[in-house]
Amino acid sequence: MTLKISQKGWVVIPADLRKKYDLKPGDEVHVVDYGGVLSLIPSSEDPLEVAVGMLEGETSLTKALLEERKKDRDRER
Repeated sequence: MTLKISQKGWVVIPADLRKKYDLKPGDEVHVVDYGGVLSLIPSSEDPLEVAVGMLEGETSLTKALLEERKKDRDRER
């Protein structure tokens, strides 16, 4: 897909992509320069809310760490 940059530096995001990524007027996007590649990254409204539960697993990492430390102490004895 090729887009033209206006004299003011504006780029129009096609309607199908705005719909796909749920972009609405006033939404913010980040422009990231990956060394020769520019990417538009939609900003999430509340990054903390989006991140909640991302690292959930079957085992509590805190519990696993405490159990591992207990095993280490038992081996040292």
